[in-house]
Amino acid sequence: MPGRSPPRQLALALPHAESFGREDFLPGPSNRAALTLIESWPDWPSRVVAVVGPEGSGKSHLAAIWAADAGARFLAGRALSLSQVPAALATGALVVEDVERPDERALFHLLNLAREDDAYVLLTARMPPAAWNIALADLASRLRAVPSVVLSPPDDALLRALLVKLFADRQVAVDESLIGYLSARLERSFAAAQAAVDRLDREALRRKRPVSRALAVEMFGT
Repeated sequence: MPGRSPPRQLALALPHAESFGREDFLPGPSNRAALTLIESWPDWPSRVVAVVGPEGSGKSHLAAIWAADAGARFLAGRALSLSQVPAALATGALVVEDVERPDERALFHLLNLAREDDAYVLLTARMPPAAWNIALADLASRLRAVPSVVLSPPDDALLRALLVKLFADRQVAVDESLIGYLSARLERSFAAAQAAVDRLDREALRRKRPVSRALAVEMFGT
C-alpha cells in the first residue's frame, strides 16, 4: 500500500525489548549511590540490601546487572512462599522484586536462611523496608536493619538520555529537537518518560507517520 513502511510496521508490531546490560545503564546523580552499591558487591554493608525507587526508575536494570555478576536468581515478591525459600537461595544469591507486601513468614525465613548460608539477597521496592507495613515483629525489626539506597527522579541530562534509550529500545530513531521538546515538558520521572514514548510510538503507528517533534506538539501542546 502507498505510504506504508513494512519494516517500520513490523518493528512496531513486535514487543519491544529493553536492554538490561551494564553498558545500557544510564548513570546520573539520581542513581549514582545505587549503582555504586551494586558494583561494590561482594563488599556490601550487609548480606541483604534494598534498592528503592518508583516504577521505571531502574531497579530491575540494576538487579539484572548484579544478577549477572553474582549468578543470582529472580523471584517476584508476590510469588515468595515458604516452600520456595531453600531452592530460591540455591545459587547463594537472589533478587526479590517488588516485595513491599510479602508473605511475612516466608520473607523472615528467607532472611534467616540467607544469614545462615552466607547468601546474598537484593530486595527491590518502591519504599524502604523500614517503611513497609509489617505485622510480624521480628521481621519488622530485621527489615529496619536492611541498608537501602534510593533512586531519585532524573535530572535533565539523564531524562534526555533516558528518552533516547527508550526510543532506541523500540528501534525508533529520533532527533534532538524532539528530545528537547519532551524533556522541557515532561514531569521529571521515569514513568512519565516511558508513558510519553509509548504514547508517541503508538500514535505514530496509528497515523502511519514517523515519530517527530511535530507529532509531539500535536499530542502534548505547544
